[in-house]
Formats: sequence, structure tokens, C-alpha cells
Amino acid sequence: MPKLIVSIDGVVIKEVQLTKERTTLGRRPYNDVVIDNLAVSGEHAALQMAGNEVTLEDLNSTNGTYVNGKAVKKQVLRNGDSLEVGKYKIKFVNEAETPGYDRTMVFKPGELPAAAAGEPVSVNGALKVLSGASPGREMPLTKVVTTVGKPGVAVASISRRQNGYVVAHVEGAGTPLLNGAPITSEPVALKSGDVIELAGTKMQFIQN
Repeated sequence: MPKLIVSIDGVVIKEVQLTKERTTLGRRPYNDVVIDNLAVSGEHAALQMAGNEVTLEDLNSTNGTYVNGKAVKKQVLRNGDSLEVGKYKIKFVNEAETPGYDRTMVFKPGELPAAAAGEPVSVNGALKVLSGASPGREMPLTKVVTTVGKPGVAVASISRRQNGYVVAHVEGAGTPLLNGAPITSEPVALKSGDVIELAGTKMQFIQN
């Protein structure tokens, strides 16, 4: 379930689960997420949820709404995006995009994301789960960046580049392994057959 982690000066002050189709954010007490600060408008922004997709919309606020440092009017949020409202920072977390291996990864044919601007989706890389909650299941790497692991334990990112895929450690005290060697925050090139191990799960990278 998507959630917001609200912090100021690096201190987390609240976490809000997004459970409704529309969640409002602002200074007025009737908002779903109340931020009592003069830099925040009475009705500052709204988050619209459709399935696992969450869209942020600025409600003509006085000081604007920022995502990853850029002012936005309306934008689909991605796992890990940083929202700025006044002096507050809000981290958007969508665990549907970061499969935790303590629950089953669900992938059904036909659920691939639609291509942008009508371009065909190119699926030429995948992760095959070797051990853990869903052995044998394959997860196509359809996005530019795919995050895998268990938030707070060990999360790695697999990024698609022009000449192939790279893997890097994103967060968590646990160190992911690539063919038995530790993965750092520096991206490492992947080749078909490589084995990634994190959060107690082994996955094999397959490239068609």
C-alpha cells in the first residue's frame, strides 16, 4: 500500500497510508494530511490513486509543490520520489513497485505497463527467483529502474541502459550479493546468468 513519510529537518514526524482514491494535503484541519505551517496552503495538493498508480496534483498552492526539486502541477509519482511542501519533505513509498519477498510477487501476462507515446515495450531482461517466497517466478524488467528487496533490510536497483543492465545497492543494512561478491552503491554491469542475493532471496538475471 502506498504511503507518505513526512519529515522536517531530517526528522520523521508522521507516516500516512494512502487508502482512499483521493487524499488531500494542506494546512486546514479537514485535510487528510494536515501540515500546520504558514508556507503550506489551506488546500495545497491532492493525491489521486488508481490501482497502484498515484498522481500528485498541486491545487494552485501559493508556494507550489515540488517533486525531486522541480515544481509540478500534476505528476505520476514513483517509489522513492521526494515531495517538498514548504519546509517539509515527504517521501513517497510504493511497495507495489518494491516487491518484498516476505509476500508473493504477483505477475500476470497482460499486466505489462503501457508504453509511453505509443512505443513498444521492450522486455529483454528478467529476474528469475531461485529461492525464497516464489521460486521459479520470473519478473520482467520492463521499467527503466526496477527496485527489488525488502525495504529497511536490503533494496537493490536494476537499471536498464543502452548497452545492458546494471545493479546497485540502494538502501538497507543488509548487503546484496552478486555471484557471492558484495554489491555497493556503484552500479555494476549485469550479464545473463548472474545470481543476485538479497533479503534471503536468490534471483538469476536473464537477458534475452
